[in-house]
Amino acid sequence: AAGPTAGLAMGSLGRCLARSLPRGQPGLSPPRPRCYGSALPELQEKTLVLAKPDAVQRRLVGNIIQRFERRGFKLIAMKLLQVDRGLVDRHYQELRHKPFYPALVTYMTSGPVVAMVWEGYNVVRSTRAMVGDIDSVGTIRGDLSVHISRNVVHASESVETAQREIGFWFQRDELVDWESRDQDHTYRP
Repeated sequence: AAGPTAGLAMGSLGRCLARSLPRGQPGLSPPRPRCYGSALPELQEKTLVLAKPDAVQRRLVGNIIQRFERRGFKLIAMKLLQVDRGLVDRHYQELRHKPFYPALVTYMTSGPVVAMVWEGYNVVRSTRAMVGDIDSVGTIRGDLSVHISRNVVHASESVETAQREIGFWFQRDELVDWESRDQDHTYRP
């Protein structure tokens, strides 16, 4: 079948099908792709976010979650856990030789952590911008952190790092694949 929508059902849109419009109606824009089943692959990028012990102790977890939900990201895994030294060592392996590392281990094992996996379009880069630093008003750290050593959250630095870090904190069967009903409202032009 040739025509403006011929290639949409296959190709990069995966399971998306083109919604056809009635012919012969002037002024109608071409059909937009409509997804059925799972989301577009670019909407399935994942990142790890940790609400660190100071965030849990200060009851900031709800505020942190709310920011991601408002942004339109989908929560696909979350758990509260007391972190042990082995998990801290795996997660922060590139920092193990830094002079501040013992204090980091003490901090990360001082109380419960809420580990989360968020999914969505460009979620890694967007999350890094949302997290910011403690001097950036309007960011999670800027609005909620008190000191550089108590910076409330961790967010993965890249897609590759996110994949590795998610594997440290979650088993594959702990990631919940569910269909968000608001994708048209969030991502569609």
